[in-house]
Amino acid sequence: MSSENSSADDEQRVWDVVVVGAGPAGASAAYAAAVAGRSVLLLEKAELPRYKTCGGGIIGPSRDALPPGFELPLQDRVHAVTFSLDGKFTRTRRSKQMLFGLINRPEFDQQLVEHAQKAGAELRTGVTVSRVEQHGSAVPDRRTVAVVLQGGEAVLARAVVGADGSASRIGAHVGVKLDQVDLGLEAEIPVPETVAEDWQGRVLIDWGPMPGSYGWVFPKGDTLTVGVISARGEGAATKRYLEDFIARLGLAGFEPSISSGHLTRCRAEDSPLSRGRVLVCGDAAGLLEPWTREGISFALRSGRLAGEWAVRIAEAHDGVDTRRQALNYAFAIKAGLGVEMAVGKSMLAAFERRPGMLHAAITSFRPAWRAFAGITRGSTTLGEMVRSHPMAGRALSALDRRSAVVAPTVAESTATTE
Repeated sequence: MSSENSSADDEQRVWDVVVVGAGPAGASAAYAAAVAGRSVLLLEKAELPRYKTCGGGIIGPSRDALPPGFELPLQDRVHAVTFSLDGKFTRTRRSKQMLFGLINRPEFDQQLVEHAQKAGAELRTGVTVSRVEQHGSAVPDRRTVAVVLQGGEAVLARAVVGADGSASRIGAHVGVKLDQVDLGLEAEIPVPETVAEDWQGRVLIDWGPMPGSYGWVFPKGDTLTVGVISARGEGAATKRYLEDFIARLGLAGFEPSISSGHLTRCRAEDSPLSRGRVLVCGDAAGLLEPWTREGISFALRSGRLAGEWAVRIAEAHDGVDTRRQALNYAFAIKAGLGVEMAVGKSMLAAFERRPGMLHAAITSFRPAWRAFAGITRGSTTLGEMVRSHPMAGRALSALDRRSAVVAPTVAESTATTE
């Protein structure tokens, strides 16, 4: 366990903000609260750095939400995307500008935590949170929350941010409700230099055989991150998809250095984001893009907002002001990320019914490719695209209504540079 404070000191001290979970959401929340000059304690059950099942794609909204001066530990810069429809109708689209970057989560998360520490946050690792108490013997007054650790130690705070992942204990305390759960499986596959060179600067996205499923290949130096995702309840089929996907790519002969799985959970529209002086963000709040299940940008953005509003809640002197600040946090989340999630749910529904049509559009219709590129670069979002361009909204509705699947007629080709 790493800490600059003893357990005895923590029992006596009331922190302004305690953040539970040191992933991108938690580190962003801790940074935002610490840079505002508040006392911040960041709790993490693992020792850092640690591996997380994640493709590691850093799109524009993720980059824009990073702390000032943060240098991305990029393993590769993506300028081309190969799309396929369950291994068929393969086409590559290219861009002169970088589309997005690829990182390894251990280094990325560690750097985020270090930025939070430089801003003044203190870190304790190797500690597990058992529960949160806002009433009872462990809580000295109505302005204080007790974060009870495994073993019984109580850490006191004026505000708590739950960023402890998709199986969040803090999320359970808040009462987070979910309406979409998916299973992601991933393999980190070391490959020879000749294979790595073939993938450099290019990723593969394969629209999969089960409704709503897809696979990816993300190159990171001498390792390929290969994964698939599909709805929970399709575990055996998802595993077969990954095995077939790896074999189809000619990678079955290479031994993965890591094989892992992870459940992603997406919040219901009416799910709470707070309870009393406790806020949730990132995966703990079920905040992610429902169609692609992209979570890093949602974690960074919601974490920053949670940290900012946790500061306001820490300053609140009564329940009325606390409630007002919590509602303001919920409004900020729903006005931005909530709009993106609503459009993402529509995209997922259309994709589940018409994967061939989506594949045809993005590989053969230049405006669709430009929209994809704009979203990955961060010049627009799904929500902004629908708000600003009525044609995009009509196209999404039409995509959902069409009864016939339109598939590409070209078995394999390479598009011209954008």
